Parts: sequence; structure tokens; C-alpha cells
Amino acid sequence: MNVLVIYAHPGRGSLNKAIADTAVQTLRNNGHEVMFHDLHEEAFDPILAEAEIPKGASLDSVVARHCAELSSADGIVIVHPNWWGQPPAILKGWIDRVFRPGVAYEFLEGDSGEGVPMGLLKTKVAIVFNTSNTPMKRELEAFGDPLERLWKDCIFGLCGVKSFYRRMFTMVVVSSPEQREQWLREVQEIIENHFPAAEEGQ
Repeated sequence: MNVLVIYAHPGRGSLNKAIADTAVQTLRNNGHEVMFHDLHEEAFDPILAEAEIPKGASLDSVVARHCAELSSADGIVIVHPNWWGQPPAILKGWIDRVFRPGVAYEFLEGDSGEGVPMGLLKTKVAIVFNTSNTPMKRELEAFGDPLERLWKDCIFGLCGVKSFYRRMFTMVVVSSPEQREQWLREVQEIIENHFPAAEEGQ
């Protein structure tokens, strides 16, 4: 399988980086092709210009490459922190520029944008790993866990991805090295469950 992995955290020594590295290594160990992007390291420009909005607009080479990889991905893994109940701005900008009409979704003929679009992604499964410093009980009771709705329904569900899994690791700020190692083992298990080893010849 071709799996697109997107990492969005500025910290080189963060738990998010360890999660992304674990996911990438597990995928490769299982024989999958990995398309990996560290958005901060690559200095991805998150600003969507007006001229880029219409379907069929001219895209720069970086965005065009990301769009091609998104279209070809059999699986997607995204790793990011929970900042204000949202993805970091660089990741939101990546969505704005890459989840484009004609790439991730399409309005039916005669629909000027007022209806529900048809999802175009061939992705079989999408996984999102989040980190947070909010206890899960408070996240659910006070905020309603907006990231779950955002990724599952507003993004992947709308773009045709039917299988979605999300895991948020909470209270990272007070976590021990042992706890983090346990979380990374869980990341490996989640990846292996959703992207098992490719059979020879495939």
C-alpha cells in the first residue's frame, strides 16, 4: 500500500516526532511505500491564495506533488498536537491547499457548491494521532473533543474515507519516559492492525 504520513509539530524532540517516526518505521517494516512530510522541516506554506482556490487553478510544484500523493494514497496517517482544540495552523493550511476540488472531493454536475460533495479519495483507512495536555474527561465534558468531529466527519468522511481511527495521548506534559514508551508501542500496534504486513508479490 501507498501510505501518506503527515507530521505537523515544530519540535524535533517531541513525542509527536517519536510517534511519526514509529509510524513510518512500522509501515516500512511491513512492506508499505511511505510518502512522508514533515511540514515544519519542509517549511510548507500554509497560505491559500485567492488565485489557487478554483478547481483547475495553476498550482506550484510543491502543492501539486502533495495533491498527487494524496490522490494516490491507500492510507493516510497524520500526527499533530491538539492546540486550542484544533490542528496547528501549518496543518490547517495544508488541508486548505491540498484537499482541493477535483482532488479530494467533487461537486456533482449542476451543483454550484451548495450541496454535499462527492468524496474522491481512494484512501481505505485514515489514522490521526494527537497529543494533548488536557485530561480526557475534561476534553469530552468541557469541549466535546472537537478534533474527532473535525477529522472524522468534516474532512475524511466528506472526502470519501470510510474507515477512520484516532488516538489522542493525553497529559503529555507530566508523562514519564516509561509512559511514552508504552504509547509508542501502542502506536506500533495500531499501525500494524490497520496496515498489516504486505503479502509477497503485492
